[in-house]
Amino acid sequence: MNKSELINELSESTGFSKKDVAHVLDLFFKTVVRTLKKGERVAITGFGSFWTSFRPERMGINPATKQRIKLPKVSIPRFKPGKNLREGVRSVRLG
Repeated sequence: MNKSELINELSESTGFSKKDVAHVLDLFFKTVVRTLKKGERVAITGFGSFWTSFRPERMGINPATKQRIKLPKVSIPRFKPGKNLREGVRSVRLG
């Protein structure tokens, strides 16, 4: 499911316009990003938690030139699914 399919599904389920659903969804994403940028955690009970961790500075190799380069420390977004999400996905039949 992509973003437009999610908007359509939420619009049909709630009766809200697609424009309103898209606006709320965009605000949700922006709020999560802004909160993570501040170094804070976003926890949605039953769904999961978002937080950031850091990948330390390290040495890498430029694949084009095979030259060693220094890669800077970077912030990485992380997600841990909550109990309801884990249990909901576990019930999915494979194959």
